[in-house]
Amino acid sequence: MLNTISAFDRIGEENAFAVLARATELASGGMDVVNLGIGQPDFPTPDHIVEAAIKALRDGHHGYTPATGILPLREAVARRTLDTTSVEVSPDNICIMPGGKVTMFAAILMMGEPGREIMYPDPGFPIYRSMIEFTGATPVPIPVREENGFAFSGDEALALVTDKTSLIILNSPANPTGGVTPRAEIETLVKGLEQFPHAAILSDEIYDVMTYDGEEHVSLLGFPAIRDRLIVLNGWSKTWAMTGWRMGWSIWPDALIDKVRKLAVNAWSCVNAPSQYAGIAAIDGPQDAVVTMMTAFDKRRQLVVKRMNALPGLSCVVPKGAFYAFPNISKTGWKAKELASALLEEKGVAIIGGPDFGILGEGYVRLSYANSEENISRAIDRIEDFLAAG
Repeated sequence: MLNTISAFDRIGEENAFAVLARATELASGGMDVVNLGIGQPDFPTPDHIVEAAIKALRDGHHGYTPATGILPLREAVARRTLDTTSVEVSPDNICIMPGGKVTMFAAILMMGEPGREIMYPDPGFPIYRSMIEFTGATPVPIPVREENGFAFSGDEALALVTDKTSLIILNSPANPTGGVTPRAEIETLVKGLEQFPHAAILSDEIYDVMTYDGEEHVSLLGFPAIRDRLIVLNGWSKTWAMTGWRMGWSIWPDALIDKVRKLAVNAWSCVNAPSQYAGIAAIDGPQDAVVTMMTAFDKRRQLVVKRMNALPGLSCVVPKGAFYAFPNISKTGWKAKELASALLEEKGVAIIGGPDFGILGEGYVRLSYANSEENISRAIDRIEDFLAAG
């Protein structure tokens, strides 16, 4: 028997990919499957971005790049950050990553070890807790409650900070709930963190452009008091429909940027060169496709909320961001993961059970409305039929 390191027994995974694999297996066997489980846009990457990558290949960009990314791309990220947050960041504090998850991996690996505590949103993206447990640190969930519109409470979060807290992970707009945390709650948290200068903050802002109904995305970059301990996660996957390109960016404080550079050298060397040129085209090129996609998501969001609230035993808070709904199914009599499994196996509808996103996820399921209105309607018709027969 192989003698593996015990830390690898603690590592978890993202069940959306397991559901995707099962949905693909069922579809290959002839079942008509509607996948509302996976969190990726159903739009293609815009043509001008694809052409930029092709041009980069034809121009001979086939080799290694600096570990933190090519300077023109980091400069583009700095310009985009200034445009969206009114905050200047230096390209020297930016690291281009092979996907958004890698920023989580790097930050949690830096801050996590036995005897430390790392706070994270619950329900929240499952890789947060998985990586915290991998490092041996103690995971401390920050409750994200339906009655607050799935925004975190600044006071409730502050009550969880201790002298052992090494990292606080925040996410708004949020996966899996679609919640957007108001500025007032963030201001409360930032003010309170003045008492805890030892705690770093990782702000996952991958859905920053995806807000609705006039909601404001509040970047943590806008708070100078925490800039010296703030890590910001963002990237291309959601905004420009580039999930398969594996491109993310991160903004690091002076004290940590060289540490992540060294980690890059040891782990992934650099992000592939042609994708980096595509990343420049995404930021600096026309944004029409982003507007078109967000308009479609908004219509789908309204469809999901209307249809889900009409189903027996279900209620659905209006999501204010991202492209997820997190309906409450507690009155159906089903456990969330059991319902999700039954819907996939019996009706060909792929959704994700709330407990896959944390201990507070029971009683909820996640639906991604990054799918067509026709497919969303078909899926909800099947859910309605299933519940009526049950």
